[in-house]
Parts: sequence; structure tokens; C-alpha cells
Amino acid sequence: MPTIEPDSQTAGVPVGDVVPFRQAVRAWFSISLQTFGGPAGQIAVMQRHLVDERRWIGQRRFLHALNYCMLLPGPEAQQLAIYVGWLLNGIRGGLVAGTLFVLPGLVALLVLSAVYVGFGDTTVVTALFAGLAPAVVAIVAQAVWRVAGRALSSRTLVAFAVVAFLALAVFAVPFPIVVALAAVAGWSLHRWRPALVESAGGHGAAKDGAEPLISDDALHHERPSGRRAATILGVGLAAWFLPVAVFAVLTGPDSVYTQQGLFFSGTAVVTFGGAYAVLAFVAQRAVEHYAWLSAGDMVRGLALAESTPGPLIMVVQFVAFLGAFHNPGSLDPWVAGVVASLLTTWVTFVPCFLFILLGAPYVERLRGNHALSAALTGITAAVVGVIANLGLYFAVHTLFGTVREVTAGPVHMTLPELGSARPVPLVIAVIAAALIFWRSWPVLRVLGVCALLGLVAGLAGLPGV
Repeated sequence: MPTIEPDSQTAGVPVGDVVPFRQAVRAWFSISLQTFGGPAGQIAVMQRHLVDERRWIGQRRFLHALNYCMLLPGPEAQQLAIYVGWLLNGIRGGLVAGTLFVLPGLVALLVLSAVYVGFGDTTVVTALFAGLAPAVVAIVAQAVWRVAGRALSSRTLVAFAVVAFLALAVFAVPFPIVVALAAVAGWSLHRWRPALVESAGGHGAAKDGAEPLISDDALHHERPSGRRAATILGVGLAAWFLPVAVFAVLTGPDSVYTQQGLFFSGTAVVTFGGAYAVLAFVAQRAVEHYAWLSAGDMVRGLALAESTPGPLIMVVQFVAFLGAFHNPGSLDPWVAGVVASLLTTWVTFVPCFLFILLGAPYVERLRGNHALSAALTGITAAVVGVIANLGLYFAVHTLFGTVREVTAGPVHMTLPELGSARPVPLVIAVIAAALIFWRSWPVLRVLGVCALLGLVAGLAGLPGV
């Protein structure tokens, strides 16, 4: 049975820490190395580590935090890491969890950006990623299965998930509208037919998972107050915009650094519905308006970001690197690329810390509100459909060479051209699924095998790599 290390009993832990800080840091570092697969895969990794194996947090508390993160702009998986880190170790726990969550992706994409600019020949890297991408399809499928098994405890909630999936995949309903309607539907059912939505909040072990080793009452909590909110808001806004102001003073308001700092600060607060919802806008502005990179560069950057750990929105780091490398001003191009990458990453993710640390105490205080819980239950069920839609999107664009948009009245779908099926990714995806579902291999081992298969296929010159 999973246990907390002997020195982690809550009686001997400092105030605000329900898990020893060093033990929590090791756990978050381990999680950070497995954050492949977009938000679905990342949430599944945290589910497995924190809820199923270590049992530091219960299933319902985990989903309650996820519900709040789904309502915010920005990468919900990284925000969930900040939230859970705050529950376990207070503010420093949230800061460490959120930082470690993006650190491997930052380093990996920075290195790949330099390789892309410096050598222009990414044949080996592309082959490796050609193996990783189909593996991610299988990882996302596992995530949908696991989250659905936990969250969909009644036929009504299954219907919520199905409707959310169809609204996104078939009718292209904007993500915020889907979430809002799910919340309203959950609240309405609680008011008129409460039994239909309360089953998800019951105490059945089959749906709530094993009892956590740490009780809900022992988790970190702070009483919300105006003083605390003002402090968090002031420090957060200063941390967010001070670097941009410094670059504006040192390099001028029209420099690439100032432009990128302001532009990506803006995108950080409009990324509702995940990275895909905003990347079209980012690509259009970065390519056509600012001319930081070409359309081909943008496509290849997205491919790199999809196959590296961390949130997909990290692709903005690649955009910033190329933009500053080509327009370095008085700096060396290589220095300019690194500086711009770090600045863009900073203004993209600092708002996530601000949103969570500012709002979490209020969300925690409302946990006992049955009407709110019913609304969040509706969102939880809809999230299963959202994750399934993301998985479908990724599968279509990974396993097929050509896709087409189908529009007929309210219907707006993205369908693959069946004749453009890519044999190598399809085979690798099947192998990955077998290893995950049949052999129960850990994610990192599956990714390693699939990367090797992609490399072999690429070096052999097989089509579809």
C-alpha cells in the first residue's frame, strides 16, 4: 500500500505542509518529466501520481481543483499542478509545482529551436518525434478512459460528456460556451432533480478511488481576505509586467522584445479552450503581421511543441526565438533568441500563478456549497468530452496526412482523408496502445520504444515519417 515517508506525518510537518517539501519537490520533478500528450495526458499523469499511487489528494478534491482550472484562460494542466502544489505545501508548493511543470519543456524547446535555426536539418529529430506523436495518441486515449471512469458515475453525466464532445467536434461550439452550459445544466438539475447530479459526489469507492492518506481537512487552506488578495495581485502584476517595462526602456517600444512581451501577455489572458483555440490567432499575427517567422516555420514549431513535455502553448517560445534571432537589434542573434524565449515564457505562465494563488482560497471556501458543487459536477462531466475532442483532433492530424473541413448548416467538422492514412504512425499508435492497455507499461518506457521505432522508420526512409 502506498505510504507517506516516515518523516511526513502531518504532526511533524511545518504549518502549511501536509507533505514534506523535499518529498513533494521530488514528486513534481518526476511528474514534469512525463508531461507529454497535451492536457489530457498531463492530467492523467497527475491523476496517477497524486491520486492513485501516492494518494496525497482524494479524487473529488482533485476534480474540484480541475473544474476551477478549466474555467481559466491558460494551460489548465499547469494550473492544476499549481493548485495541488498549493494544497500540499502552500504558496511555495504552488510555485515549485508550476515551475517544474514547464521547465523540461522550456529547456527541450529552447535546444530544439537553436538546432532548428543553426542547422536547418532536423531529419533525426523529426524521425524521433514521428514516433512520439502516435504514442501520444494512445496516451490520450488512456487518459479519456481513466477520467471517464472516475467522473461519469451516472447516465446523466455520461450524457453531459457526449453532448460536450458533439458540440465541440461536430458543431464547433466555442469551448467557453460548452463549459458555461455544462455549469448551468448541472446547477439546474441540482435544483429540480438533485439525485441526477449528486451521485458523482457520493462516497462510493468505485468512483472516488481509494481513500487518500491525507484527509481533506489536513490540506493547506487560507482564509480569503482583501489584504491577501491585494498582496497577491500587486506582486503578481509587478512580476508579470516589470520585465516587459524594463525591455521597453532598454530597447525601445518598437523592439521585438517589447512587441513580443506585450503580444504574448495579451494571448495569456484569452487562451480559453486550450492552446489550439488561440494558436490560429498567434500564427496569423506572428507570420503575417509581425513577420517573426514563416508559415512553414510555424507548422514545424507546432510539431516540435506537440512532441515535447509541457503545455502545447510552449510553441510561443519557438516563435519568440525565431522572431528575435531574425531581428536581434543590438544583441547577438543567439543571445537575442534565448532572451526573447525566456521573456515570452515568463509572460505566458506568470498569469497562471496569479490566477490560482489569487482565486484558490475562494474556490476552497465554496467546496461545501451544494449548488456550486452541482455546477462543477456538470463541468467535470463535460471535461471528459473536451478531452476526448482534443484526443480526436490530435489523432486526425497525426495519423492522416490530409484533413478537410466539412461545413453544412450548423455542422462544422474536421475529417481525415482516409486515403491519406499514414501507415507508420498507425502501426506505432497500435503498438503504443497495446503496450499501455494490454501490458500496462509506464508512459516513459512506451515513449522511448515509440521514439526508437520512429527513428528506425525515418532512417529507413519509410513513407509517412
